[in-house]
Amino acid sequence: MSKRTQQVADELQRILGEVIQYELKDPRVGFATIVGIDLSADLQHATVRISVMGDTDERQATMEALERARGFLRRRVAQELRHMRSTPELHLQLDTSLDYSMRIDEVLREVERERRENPPKLDNGEA
Repeated sequence: MSKRTQQVADELQRILGEVIQYELKDPRVGFATIVGIDLSADLQHATVRISVMGDTDERQATMEALERARGFLRRRVAQELRHMRSTPELHLQLDTSLDYSMRIDEVLREVERERRENPPKLDNGEA
């Protein structure tokens, strides 16, 4: 990713994070965080990775509400990024990498607990 592309992606992340947190009034939007933006080299498409706290139904409702607000989000980006010729098309994507990391952490803690409770028996040849 070029420096310019990274700068635009960072600015998009900041703008969208603020708009979702402070401006969207849809009660279906739960605790959503922009975790990253993948921007095409021509700056025409932005895949917005969103992490949503809650159960499956809450996540789905939040993503549906954000999808319905996509036009509003894009207009707000256009207002903020006046220096750009065109505003990227936003593609919203639920990011589950945090869930995956938390599950790995949980499994590692379970393995460690089992090792403490049942230490391996060393066979040193004594009978």
